[in-house]
Amino acid sequence: MKKSEQKWEEIISLQEPVEEDIVWRKKISPLLLLPDNAMDIWHYGFTELLNNAIEHSAGQQVNIRLFKTTNTTELEIFDDGEGIFKKLQRELGLHDERHAVLELAKGKLTTDPDNHTGEGIFFSSRLFDEFHIFSGRVNFSHTISEDWILENQEEQPGTRVLMKLNNHTTRTAKEIFDDFTVDDDYGFTKTIVPVRLAQYGDEKLISRSQAKRLLARLDSFKTVIFDFDKINSIGQAFADEVFRVFNKKNPNISIIPIKANQSVMQMIHRALK
Repeated sequence: MKKSEQKWEEIISLQEPVEEDIVWRKKISPLLLLPDNAMDIWHYGFTELLNNAIEHSAGQQVNIRLFKTTNTTELEIFDDGEGIFKKLQRELGLHDERHAVLELAKGKLTTDPDNHTGEGIFFSSRLFDEFHIFSGRVNFSHTISEDWILENQEEQPGTRVLMKLNNHTTRTAKEIFDDFTVDDDYGFTKTIVPVRLAQYGDEKLISRSQAKRLLARLDSFKTVIFDFDKINSIGQAFADEVFRVFNKKNPNISIIPIKANQSVMQMIHRALK
């Protein structure tokens, strides 16, 4: 290992009480020693994801790994529990694990609404340069430029979360939180939905049922941005459900399409007319 590289790993039992802020303060923070804005991002992401493992995984232990170089830091949290996507699918009655990824990407998704807001993973995924969740038969990844789902041939046990950040990032946690706030109400009122996460393989987005799956729970936001990156076309029924029917039922919600090609925009305009 190079002198400029630092590796650290520890397994923490979940059979005894564990407090994420103490693990951060005593074990993780002293290893990072980064600028304040980067420390704020790591503080938020680490404590949110470790708390998820503690309170929701039903696992026996969690393995934490850190790898730091001169330029970047990677941190991994790996529990041996049920698996986040499988748990969401089961408790929320979703179609499958891919559907759980779509709902997670929208934000405000939690199996324990009395004690959690469902914001932790959403904001953590957008704070870091790279954010990955490996669990069950699917992987969810978010980078600065895109989101995607990958399917695995074999079942992956538990939940493994990997976060990566440039040590010299100029990003701040505040600016990311502000990006998803409409007006001055300081709430989580805007979301960006990667439409491609609603696709299964090479299927086209044609039906109203696909649209309704995409639209589920979005009535809790004031602004919904649909990101059509890598979507080549959509059907008339799909466009009508998203841009006319939903809008008629929710006139106070602003719906904004982005990164849509000419074919997609033509279908959107047709629905709006």
